Amino acid sequence: MKLFTYTGATPSEALKQIEADWGGDALVVSNKEIRKKTLGQSAIYEIVVGIEDNVAVTKKEGSNKDDDVRVSISDTAKEIENIMRKAGLNGDVKAPRPPAAPPIAPPKTIARKTVSPIKDQADDLDKMNKEIAKLVDRVKLIQNSLWERAIDPKSLAIPPEFAEIYRVSRQSGMSAEHLDAIMRLTLENMPLSMRQSSETVRRYFKVLLRKMIPTRVESRLNRTNKKVMMLVGPTGVGKTTSLAKLAARYAYQLPEKYKVGIMTVDTYRIGAVEQLSYYAKMMRLGIETVRDPIDFGAALSSLRHCDIILIDTAGSSQRDREKIARIRQFLDADKQAGIDISLVLSSASKLEDLRDIYRNYSPLGIDTIIATKLDETTSLGAFFSFIYECKKPISYLSIGQEVPDDLLAASADYFISCLLEGFSGAKEGAT
Repeated sequence: MKLFTYTGATPSEALKQIEADWGGDALVVSNKEIRKKTLGQSAIYEIVVGIEDNVAVTKKEGSNKDDDVRVSISDTAKEIENIMRKAGLNGDVKAPRPPAAPPIAPPKTIARKTVSPIKDQADDLDKMNKEIAKLVDRVKLIQNSLWERAIDPKSLAIPPEFAEIYRVSRQSGMSAEHLDAIMRLTLENMPLSMRQSSETVRRYFKVLLRKMIPTRVESRLNRTNKKVMMLVGPTGVGKTTSLAKLAARYAYQLPEKYKVGIMTVDTYRIGAVEQLSYYAKMMRLGIETVRDPIDFGAALSSLRHCDIILIDTAGSSQRDREKIARIRQFLDADKQAGIDISLVLSSASKLEDLRDIYRNYSPLGIDTIIATKLDETTSLGAFFSFIYECKKPISYLSIGQEVPDDLLAASADYFISCLLEGFSGAKEGAT
């Protein structure tokens, strides 16, 4: 693709030049004001367009190939001219400056400037604002379509209105295979009435992604509904800290306060017992340390007065089958305990690593997933793809190191907001 630069006193003037040279074969790459208008000189706008190599040589050859993902530059120019003419009704209203194309933000609402209080003129300005916003969105779609085609010309054909959400999802680290499958589902089921802009497409796509993330609702506990929960997973994902957060949540943060018992079978890591004992002491909770599977049943029995028992385990490489088998021995020591196994995973991990960890820990019988370190990654797409594959529900989300505050009951809406908008944007609405 070849790039060509055009300038003009207004975007409309530059677009006319582009239309004269290339017709509808030009794709807008950038649009910016390089000199502001002053009393002594006019403004200068610069528009950079991309022209396919074969078109640049033959001008028209092969131009029909991209018609399904292109907004005609000539049509856009004509629409801008129409809006400008409407703005000059009776000569009383000053014509607004046409909008700049991406990457700059959509234009702000044009201030009403009339010499008479006639309501019709105010209505005309409102209509102009809406029309200009639509044009900006259309040019934005052109830019995203260009990006999508540049990434992989042989990938799924994405209509222009879907190009932005496709780009965001692809850059999040989501599996290309999963993304294309989800996009096909969207294209097949999304009502045509919702395809008017990239914003309505984004909202629909977000709802669809939420439905693909299974979560487990945090259940209420009582004497007949007690819970034993064991946290397992590789080294460094935050098991012990997550356990401390859970203990504080059940003991102090939930509307109904529960009796919490803590147990650790992690006797490998130096300082592991001391760290958990410190948390238990601070929260005034009972703690049991078990070094051998034969003592596991007795330790559970000593905490039977608790509404929930939280068990910490030794972290290890997913390939250390000896340590994973050791955890299995504890589970086999009391098969009647009904232990809920939560696999703790870092949301910043690569998809292949997540698959490998799950594959090696799955013999323990994984019930739920606890996702940690949401605050440490900008690419949650890999974790989304992992959950989409394994179909195990997320039970909790860890969003920082603070005990007990940085732990949330799993929310598909919050997770997808982090994926599409980033952690900092989603955190503002966290509860």
